[in-house]
Amino acid sequence: MNSIKHIENALKELDEEVEKILLDWGIPLNEKDNLMLPILQQKKVLTQTLEDLTYLKENPLTPNQPCGISKFRD
Repeated sequence: MNSIKHIENALKELDEEVEKILLDWGIPLNEKDNLMLPILQQKKVLTQTLEDLTYLKENPLTPNQPCGISKFRD
């Protein structure tokens, strides 16, 4: 699935952004928190989407079967 590869690349880029912010000693801690919060929120959504797509790839649906992905989630 191409979408899985794109999500993995996006997650890697978000990790690099977070690392860049953490290593910048010129940014005050509270500003680092403000900068990282939206990035970490995006990462959480992308991680869940990746898990869902991976589950569906490994467990393809049969015709007329409900998805059932919510049973897989924690």
